[in-house]
Amino acid sequence: MERIVEQALLYDFYGELLTKHQKQIFEDHVLNDLSVSEIAAERGISRQGVHDMLKRCDKILSDYEEKLKLIEKFLRTKEKVETINHLANSMKDGDETMKQQCIGEIERVSRGILEDF
Repeated sequence: MERIVEQALLYDFYGELLTKHQKQIFEDHVLNDLSVSEIAAERGISRQGVHDMLKRCDKILSDYEEKLKLIEKFLRTKEKVETINHLANSMKDGDETMKQQCIGEIERVSRGILEDF
């Protein structure tokens, strides 16, 4: 996964667990695409301070994902829903046998989603 997308997902899922100051710096860098220098100048802190804070936030957010696996579950579920959507679309033009096969597969995939939670 591209690093920026990964950071954005981590922030979406776990960002509220950061302090206000951590959130502001992380948002500025990841979501607002500001450089370390720009953030340092805007916040009145050193570039090294910003760099350290970003590393700390990355570690904190990654540790939450390592323990809770919410993003992993989300991506797995999204993939399964895409499969269900594809199967449902396939049913539109299929014969009765194909429709029954698709229904069976949709039931199997949806059971997998329910079992994940």
